[in-house]
Amino acid sequence: MVQQRLVRDFYKILKEVNTGQIPPALDLPDSFEQLVSDMKNSQYDAKTFAFMLRGMMEKFEREIRESKFAELMNKHFAASSVPKGIHCLTLRLTDEYSSNAHARKQLPPPELLPTLSDNSYHHIIVSTDNILAASVVVSSTVQSSQKPEKIVFHVITDKKTYAGMHSWFALNPATPAIVEVRGIHQFDWLTRENVPVLEAVENQNGIRNYYHGNHFARTNLNDTELRKFASKLQARSPKYISLLNHLRIYLPELFPNLDKVVFLDDDVVVQRDISTLWEIDLNGKVNGAVETCRGDDDWVMSKHFRNYFNFSHPLIAQHLDPDQCAWAYGMNVFDLSAWRLTNIRDKYHTWLKENLRSNLTMWKLGTLPPALIAFEGHVHPIDPSWHMLGLGYQNKTNIESAKKAAVIHYNGQSKPWLQIGFEHLRPFWTKYVNYSNDFVRNCHILDS
Repeated sequence: MVQQRLVRDFYKILKEVNTGQIPPALDLPDSFEQLVSDMKNSQYDAKTFAFMLRGMMEKFEREIRESKFAELMNKHFAASSVPKGIHCLTLRLTDEYSSNAHARKQLPPPELLPTLSDNSYHHIIVSTDNILAASVVVSSTVQSSQKPEKIVFHVITDKKTYAGMHSWFALNPATPAIVEVRGIHQFDWLTRENVPVLEAVENQNGIRNYYHGNHFARTNLNDTELRKFASKLQARSPKYISLLNHLRIYLPELFPNLDKVVFLDDDVVVQRDISTLWEIDLNGKVNGAVETCRGDDDWVMSKHFRNYFNFSHPLIAQHLDPDQCAWAYGMNVFDLSAWRLTNIRDKYHTWLKENLRSNLTMWKLGTLPPALIAFEGHVHPIDPSWHMLGLGYQNKTNIESAKKAAVIHYNGQSKPWLQIGFEHLRPFWTKYVNYSNDFVRNCHILDS
């Protein structure tokens, strides 16, 4: 009876303390051990003890939230930065381009130029400013191919990286595959008249501030608010206003003589011969892609339109179905001949403009949302084994499934070339890095 009364009295005190103000003069201990020690040396009454417990709990919860917030910000900046080793690689290869005639040799050599528009070859397009990543895409594809001599790579980069990218593939040929390196500045078609929206995106102060501006938020966010903030933070990646990232929407115009191509992101590894991709019958569709609404996870493979669009916006609600299945960018088979008969590019531009006018209230994240709209009705689902996603999002990736996938994709922040990459998933990528190369070794590129 006495114990029950004591418990009731203490519960009553806890309820009272829960709604009261913690005395400002209360000196909170730093640990449970210190609390026990203070209790031995001082005569705490029950109410003071309860305030002590509450104060300690709130203090530790606040420190945990602040720690999670700091981790989130540090990961964002780590993912958005260029590692010193990769920056060094670009600078050294650029210098080599200016001083070494072999680094400037024509790619491909003159006798192979006709292959660039020969549709009997398998044409693969990679758009990137990351030389190391491009080398892995090319090396993994060639090593996994049964007929590498039938592959033609079209590597597209920006003006500042062009010399370094050219040097790499001139000095490290992917023989017997054929490699072409072109800078954005070398495509006559890429003018302000043909690419009006991207010019607006890159020069509109409000948009640039959204991506490059202050990312400050309250540090005392709860777990739900932290997850939402993480999503918003990822959407601020500067790559989303890069022309290189939007370039895939202009493939029919950039390669007017090609009929069918495979587009690969720079954060993929090819592990199986992909030549049969060109044999897939797209049934008149433009885009062969893996659907991402068939999985049972909550992050990568269970995406519908509702995950990408703001359905409280009237235009989105009027034109889109929240339950429609999403699909993946990063490993796509494009029928350029069928594409040229559509209005996909104009539709992409129209919706990008609408989102800009709405101050990015229709969607926040990247180039996939406008592509989901533009390619609507033009997508042919391909077998999921062709393209495994999520290796840059979650460290619970099934290793056996990753080994079997034709193409694995490190989409997400944790790229394999970054320190924040998942250690157990990095070997799939590093096995294709040439660590014996003088430039890679001298730049101290993250080793395996």
